[in-house]
Amino acid sequence: MPENKRPVTAEDLFRLVVVEEPRISPDGRYVAWVRQQAQKFSNDYRRDIWLSSRDGATCVQLTRGGADSSPRWSPDGRSLAFVSARSGSAQLYLLPVAAPGGEARQLTNMPRGVSNPVWSPDGRRIAFLAPCNEEERKREDQGVKEPDASDELAARHAAERLAQQEEQSHDPRVIRHIPYREGTTFRDGRHAQIYVIEVGDADGATCEARRLTNVATDYSSPAWEADGVHLLCIRSAHPDRPEPRRWTSLYRIDLDDGAETSLTGDEFNCADAAPAPAGDQVAFLLKATSRQPERLYRLALVSALGGEVQVLTEVFDRQVDEGSLRWSPDGRSIVFSAASDGSRLLWRLRPGDEPEALFDGTLEVLDYDLASDGAVACVISSPQDPSALHWLDAGSQSLRNLSRPNADLLDEIHVQTAREQHYSAEDGTALQGWLILPPDHEEGMQHPLIVHIHGGPQMMYSPANPPLWLEWQLHAANGYAVFFCNPRGSDGYGEAFRMALHNAWGEVAQADIMAGVDHVIAGGQIDPERLAVTGGSYGGYMTAWIIGHSDRFRAAVAQRGVYNLLSFYGVTDIPLFLSDQFDGTATQDPGLLWRHSPLAHADDIATPLLIIASEYDYRVPISESEQLFAYINLRGGAVEFVRYPREGHEHTRSGEPRHRTDGLQRALAWFDRHCKNAQ
Repeated sequence: MPENKRPVTAEDLFRLVVVEEPRISPDGRYVAWVRQQAQKFSNDYRRDIWLSSRDGATCVQLTRGGADSSPRWSPDGRSLAFVSARSGSAQLYLLPVAAPGGEARQLTNMPRGVSNPVWSPDGRRIAFLAPCNEEERKREDQGVKEPDASDELAARHAAERLAQQEEQSHDPRVIRHIPYREGTTFRDGRHAQIYVIEVGDADGATCEARRLTNVATDYSSPAWEADGVHLLCIRSAHPDRPEPRRWTSLYRIDLDDGAETSLTGDEFNCADAAPAPAGDQVAFLLKATSRQPERLYRLALVSALGGEVQVLTEVFDRQVDEGSLRWSPDGRSIVFSAASDGSRLLWRLRPGDEPEALFDGTLEVLDYDLASDGAVACVISSPQDPSALHWLDAGSQSLRNLSRPNADLLDEIHVQTAREQHYSAEDGTALQGWLILPPDHEEGMQHPLIVHIHGGPQMMYSPANPPLWLEWQLHAANGYAVFFCNPRGSDGYGEAFRMALHNAWGEVAQADIMAGVDHVIAGGQIDPERLAVTGGSYGGYMTAWIIGHSDRFRAAVAQRGVYNLLSFYGVTDIPLFLSDQFDGTATQDPGLLWRHSPLAHADDIATPLLIIASEYDYRVPISESEQLFAYINLRGGAVEFVRYPREGHEHTRSGEPRHRTDGLQRALAWFDRHCKNAQ
């Protein structure tokens, strides 16, 4: 290791800065973006909006609310709308950018907060989402309002009374639909509805927000048509069905009366809504309703007036990312992001042609925006830098850096290179993976190996993967080689590759992963007697599956995994996800699901296992981990169970920072004890 560098530590989580939501000003001179960083003292995250010039010469902080996001330029570029929770709930604010030093003006005071603001083409209105239930919608329609409090004490008492009424309304909690809990909370009967508010004039005068929609389902972020009198959105066509988001359609909403027109039928599941800058064409994503998680989102066009749907990426065998559709300013092409062969790049498609990548490299584009001249501002994670803001001039293929907020940290720590590995499965299927060696590696040395397995299963690992970047570098810094790969079932290699795990989650993926392990061992840099394995969600499933079918590993850490497919079907918020992956439910073919459950093979687990789970995880409830722990513990196996309070399925990605660092340290200590230092 170079003398002027130090090893990565878990505490570096508090040094890492994440760049989010770049938005280019209408004149193309500036990029507004969100700077996010974990806070050690408060154990949460700070988000503020910053401004970078197009040439990268200046970078200044615009807001200091600490809970600011979603920057959106007004069409004239004089104001920036954004969402902030600085006063408690997330509300919409307006900041004059043309007059430096101006104060942000609060536009909304919605009881449950707002999200997803979008300016109208004329700059007079902003559409946004806000949650409400049926009773609240009725009161709005009747013009019933809560009286204004006479003073601060009365306001506090009113808020306490409303909180008490809210709590009592769910005691007991009556459940009639699935999902009834998501994230880390139970659903409260409210759904995201579309509202529109007049921005008002410079003296602060504003109008009341007007709700456009009235269906008991969650609406997607709205998109304005060029005429300024219609909005486009995605919502469920069947709100009363289980998991209503599986039956989504594209809708056109009339701004005058809120009338909704469906532009797509029941044969598709739709996402995104991107109207062309002129004319009536709408770009959107669709996939077949059967076996949805295994299928690719395809890019399609339809007229806003209705008619035939034209699929544009039938031959392009890669999934178009949700939320990534942007029309070029001239309306002749569509830009989107898509994962391919271990990278996530930007692509341009001119209808009738094949998509072309705007640039290449081993990296991941996490978010981006298009300028009026066709230039691009994008947030990129690379193997050398997990989050930076870049600029791409129109017609160029060379990215230019605008802001590297992690530069000081990266100059201080040693970042190891991920070495690409190409190998074949037993049946000849081509596979891709990466190997990271410790900083002190020298010719002839052999190191213990930690195998990382991604979730999904329809996800993709990349050496530029932001959530795992710190963990991989931490393991390498502590003397481990790190291997990760994309076995069959992964995204980025085509639809057939994604669908290859159907009815066989463990068997096919294990063979692919172990072929990669054997490949890197053959390189002579790995100690074959000191192997460890870890993963989260489906990666947790695979960790438990592999150690139930192999004795090659000295240590394992399974995080928030699915271990009993029979019980998972009845407790997750996405039960139909399992029906897509296996031909049979828990009642139709219990034998099939049990055979493919790691729990069925728990008696064969001899590898010391650390189980990590979250108590408020409603995607993979903690009961899955409780079962695996009990099965192994009751027979005297080597197992330990760590439960994180207040956390959900996103614990390792966006959970409380102290919990994240604790998890990193506990897993590393487990590997040290049972693998690296084991005799």
